Amino acid sequence: MPKPLPYREVKRKLEAAGFVETGQKDSHVKFAKITMEGTRTAFVPRHHDISAGVMRSVMRQAGRSQEAFERL
Repeated sequence: MPKPLPYREVKRKLEAAGFVETGQKDSHVKFAKITMEGTRTAFVPRHHDISAGVMRSVMRQAGRSQEAFERL
């Protein structure tokens, strides 16, 4: 199970994976990455700590396994 992380760390990991911040609505930030299969989009809440359940959702949206996400 993924561990809770601060928003800054999640943003850094997504940017290291090639995602760019493309917008924001309220407290949720949209990150996107263009791949051969199409565009992958991940929505991340801009909260102090992001819970394990939300982290699992962000990793699924980003198409990353927990191990790959932790290595970034």
